[in-house]
Formats: sequence, C-alpha cells, structure tokens
Amino acid sequence: MLSTYARTLGVATAPNPERVSMNLEKVVFGFFIVLAATLNFGFFIGDIDQPMHHHIYELFAAIVVNLIATVLKFGDRTQIGAVHLSTSLVADLQLVAAACVWAYAVHVGGEGMSPEVTTSVVSLSGGALFANVVSVVLLIAETVMLRR
Repeated sequence: MLSTYARTLGVATAPNPERVSMNLEKVVFGFFIVLAATLNFGFFIGDIDQPMHHHIYELFAAIVVNLIATVLKFGDRTQIGAVHLSTSLVADLQLVAAACVWAYAVHVGGEGMSPEVTTSVVSLSGGALFANVVSVVLLIAETVMLRR
C-alpha cells in the first residue's frame, strides 16, 4: 500500500524485506533495567546523612522495579543472562536490606532516621546502584555485540 505522499509524487514503494521490527520483549527488558538503575540513583543522590534527601517512596519504587527486572531476567539461559540475573539478585538483596534497616530504625528500635541509620540505608542502596550499573553496562555490551 502506498502512502499518500508517495502517491502524490508518483513514487512506487515496495515493502522492504530487510526491515527489522522492534522486539517488544527486549524493549520492556531494557526499560526495566534502566528504570531500576535510575530510580536507585534518585534515592542514592543527596547528602548521605540527611534523611530529608532520601524519601521512603523512592526506595520502595526502586525495590519494586528491581524485583520486576529480576523476574524478567529469569528466562535468559546464556552466560550473560546468568550474570544479568546475579547482578539483579545482588541489587534486590541490598535494597531489601536497606528497607529492613529503615523499618527497624523507625518502627522497632525507636531511634528514627538518625544520620547513622540514614548513612547505612544510603550505603546499602549504593551497593545496589553499583549492581544496577553493572547490569546496564552488560545490557549495552550485549546490544553492541548483536550482529545485524
């Protein structure tokens, strides 16, 4: 079927057999990997000992998106897929540990979000951020290695 513009010019266009359509699964996979890293970065950035710079909802969003990214990584059976999964599991562990420290300090210990507790929570999220950065680098390397 010719486009209106092509018909106006009198140009006949045939469908290109080499045209490659986007793989929606890879788009979603990349989206969640990058979103996990950016949400984690958003929580991590700020003064390390200032609780007002690190919101609990940012940490919650980072945990949820990281868990979704982990589930998406279960299907890949390649070596790079195994490394993707391991980096995601490390990030999940670090973020859940950060949430546990936060919850214990606020609801059990009664200390609240002191500078020491905030430093621990942010440091744990920093470890998760590093794991997410490794995952993004792997994603980019895997994309570059694809042959067309």
